[in-house]
Amino acid sequence: MKPVLMTSNPDLMTVTEVADYLRVRERTIYELVRTQRIPSCKLSGKLLFPKRLIELWVAQSADYPQAQTHLAAPPPVIAGSHDPLLEWAARESKCGLAILVDGSTGGIHSLLAGQAVACGLHLIDPVTGDYNASGLARSLPGLDFVVIEWARRRQGLVVAHGNPARIGSVGDLRKTNVRVATRQAGSGSALLLSKLIADAGVAPEDLRVAGTPVSSETDIAVAVREDKADTGLAIEAVARQQGLDFVPLQWERFDLVVRRVEYFDPPLQRLLGFARTEPFAERAASLGGYDIANAGTVVFNGRR
Repeated sequence: MKPVLMTSNPDLMTVTEVADYLRVRERTIYELVRTQRIPSCKLSGKLLFPKRLIELWVAQSADYPQAQTHLAAPPPVIAGSHDPLLEWAARESKCGLAILVDGSTGGIHSLLAGQAVACGLHLIDPVTGDYNASGLARSLPGLDFVVIEWARRRQGLVVAHGNPARIGSVGDLRKTNVRVATRQAGSGSALLLSKLIADAGVAPEDLRVAGTPVSSETDIAVAVREDKADTGLAIEAVARQQGLDFVPLQWERFDLVVRRVEYFDPPLQRLLGFARTEPFAERAASLGGYDIANAGTVVFNGRR
């Protein structure tokens, strides 16, 4: 195969490069250009092809109906589950990425719909108890992605200062006087709570649910602080932020699922680079309940 001549701009492809990419002869590319059937442009008399438009052009003829959505540039958003450390880092790193809190499952849907470049999630396998991204591949058909460990977080029961309801374990949630704040269906916290109560022999109907499900762990803590609930499942950092006590239960892994095409772009690289700095480590320590030893590590590669 003849060598591919690279351009100085990785976002632009030469005739040779696009022909190699499409696995056709160069004269086929010239014919497509002549008949205006392929995206192209001329810079200083040189015929060039915007890579993203070529990918999109290919997707429009693909058998996979969602390919066009996946290749189109999404808004600079990280959707999914809320994480205080992620929210702070996105702001402090000046990476230009906004945070959209819609739960772990909602984040996956946003990613599939081309409405985010990444999503944060903490989905536990109810059978194994692992936070394993390999099963996620079945939920993301056709999407080329990687999974990055953001942090390990300590999950537990948020309780009022002094723990007046005397809650010491998941089994105590069956007490008739304990009001339990819950999360929306499909969230990582809802899945974890379901597993924890099942392991403790507590039936869902044994819980005295306080109000309607809320959309974030911060809402759980606020409900406890405002005496609208006695407890709820959340991370230690949220309990500390709201001045509440905390009953630790287990560590979990919080991941970022990232579209590969955006993984190497400056916004995400700036965010991940910031996660290796001293200010980031200091913030994680001050929030409490974080283990960032593997922050930024690729834990699943969807291409393999």
